[in-house]
Amino acid sequence: MAKITREEVLKIAQISHITLREDEVEPLMKHLESVLSYAERVQEIAAQIEEPLSKNVNVFREDHIVNTDPETILCQAPEREEDYFVVPAIIEK
Repeated sequence: MAKITREEVLKIAQISHITLREDEVEPLMKHLESVLSYAERVQEIAAQIEEPLSKNVNVFREDHIVNTDPETILCQAPEREEDYFVVPAIIEK
């Protein structure tokens, strides 16, 4: 379990611009220790979980490429250039 010192709590409070009363320091130390212990435990459990190499896998069906005529959609565009939509530039050069 991670041990939090009184000085660390006061330093965190100072950096965070939080004013602590003397009677708040000890309970806050215990609370921070319990939060760090919980995070430590979550890390231990997460290390045991095996993640697949590829997260974006469709397990329900195979993907198939379907050739379509772009003219069907492009004819509805307000402005186009060959087989592309013309859109306003959003990145300045």
